[in-house]
Amino acid sequence: MTTYYNINPQFYVSVDCIIFGLNEGELSLLLLKRNFEPEKGKWSLMGGFVQDNESVDDAAKRVLKELTGLENVYMEQVGTFGEINRDPGERVISVAYYALINVDEYDRKLVEKHHAKWINIHDLPDLSFDHPAMISKAKELMRRKASLEPIGLNLLPRLFTLSQMQSLYETIQDETIDKRNFRKKVAEMDYIEKTEMIDKSSSRRGAYLYKFNDKAYSRDPRFKL
Repeated sequence: MTTYYNINPQFYVSVDCIIFGLNEGELSLLLLKRNFEPEKGKWSLMGGFVQDNESVDDAAKRVLKELTGLENVYMEQVGTFGEINRDPGERVISVAYYALINVDEYDRKLVEKHHAKWINIHDLPDLSFDHPAMISKAKELMRRKASLEPIGLNLLPRLFTLSQMQSLYETIQDETIDKRNFRKKVAEMDYIEKTEMIDKSSSRRGAYLYKFNDKAYSRDPRFKL
C-alpha cells in the first residue's frame, strides 16, 4: 500500500439503507433497534461500513441483502452525510440509499433476527444519528422520481388492481388523485397490461388484475401521475 496520503486524516465510510415498503396499504420503513453503542436502544436505519474489497454501491447492496435476503432490488443513492459530529462514536461519513421492496418477498426470519420492524412513515419514532434527515431527503427524491417513472410499482405485487396502484401513488405523493384522471392516464401506458385474472378479495364482483411489462417500458414521456 502506498503512503501518498498518510499526512491526511482517515475516516470511516458507511452506508445506510432507507427501506420503503407498502405494509398493510401504507408506506412504511423497515427500522431496527440498535443493540450496541453508540445510540444503543434507539431506532435506526440498517447500515454498515464499506469494506476494503467493495464499492460503496456494493456495500449498500450487501447491507440490504443481510437484512432482507433480497437481491436485484431497486435502489438509488440519496446523498452523502458528513457532519463532523453526526456519529458520537467516531468520525463517520455515511452514504445513504433508498430501496423499494415488495413486502411479500423479503426473508422474514432475517428481519426477525435483526429485530427489525415495519413502521408507518407517518408514525416514525425518535431515530439515531442524522437518520431523520436521510429519510426526509429520500422521501422527496422518491416522490419526484415516482412522478416521472413507474418506480413505485416495485412496491406492489406482480399482479395488482388499478385501485391498488392508485392507492400506492396517493400514499407516495401524500395526496388524493382523481380516479377518472388516474385511470385515463394509466390507459395510455402501454406497459401497464390488463390480464384476464380477477381479484375478488375486496368485492364479489372483483376487479381485473394488471401487470407491469418492463419490455414495453422505455422511459415513456407520458408517465406522470
